[in-house]
Amino acid sequence: MRRRNNHPRFVVCVKNTRYRASLELRKIYEVVPDEQAAARHFVRIVDESGEGYLYPESYFLPIELSKRTEKLLRLAS
Repeated sequence: MRRRNNHPRFVVCVKNTRYRASLELRKIYEVVPDEQAAARHFVRIVDESGEGYLYPESYFLPIELSKRTEKLLRLAS
């Protein structure tokens, strides 16, 4: 799941078993870099609660966005 800088910037949720209240399927989430979490195959994202939590890496797929799209997503949050 890593990019050239070792962290994907954005991921899309493809599974939310056990976390239905916290994760929305098909929603794009921004990744908060966390080396220790990544070493254990988890990803840290800011979920629906507004807090950064760890979730299984397998629940997400990394996506590449244009710089313009990334900027607009950050402005919208």
